[in-house]
Amino acid sequence: MSSLQEIETAIGSLSIEDRAKLIHDLPALLPEWEADLAWARILNDPTPSPALSALADSLDREHERNPERFPEIKDSDFDRHA
Repeated sequence: MSSLQEIETAIGSLSIEDRAKLIHDLPALLPEWEADLAWARILNDPTPSPALSALADSLDREHERNPERFPEIKDSDFDRHA
């Protein structure tokens, strides 16, 4: 049995009240998912975004002219105490 199946089975065994509580509390339990969903909506939105496109184009041109202003990101850059 996969982990997903185990989770589905566990959720299915909850009472309706507990499932409702889980649904309500899930964003607080997994805040990174909310951000992932927000980014997915932004990235998949077919609505034209001329200001965002202009900003990205400007950054691309700046990177082509001055790549040294855009240092490579390292894993350690994401450490909380770096």
